[in-house]
Amino acid sequence: QVHLVESGGGLVQPGGSLRLSCAASGSTLDYYAIGWFRQAPGKEREEVACISSTGGSTHYTDSAKGRFTVSRDRNAVYLQMNSLKPEDTAVYYCAAAPGIRTVVPTPPGPGAYNHWGQGTQVTVSS
Repeated sequence: QVHLVESGGGLVQPGGSLRLSCAASGSTLDYYAIGWFRQAPGKEREEVACISSTGGSTHYTDSAKGRFTVSRDRNAVYLQMNSLKPEDTAVYYCAAAPGIRTVVPTPPGPGAYNHWGQGTQVTVSS
């Protein structure tokens, strides 16, 4: 059983940066593609970015391109968020999808993710 834990959220001013981390207990993340999702109040959950199990491919939604970077090492998966905007305010979740070695050209759909973290709040406000 993979237990995911997000960290790194907080309050940041517009234009600032945050780095979110997603770590696992009870298992290794090595065999999982990891997706980052977010959900703002009153809105549907949306994917932000994902990275393959090998780290060899990544995918970003239009809202994240050019500002967010997803990466991974042996210990965790990271979401570096730069040039943050108030509309980036949301609870950010990481999720794990087993056995997905590439996320291009088609990233895994939400149904492929079978382990989810509890989320970390990101608030962008002056």
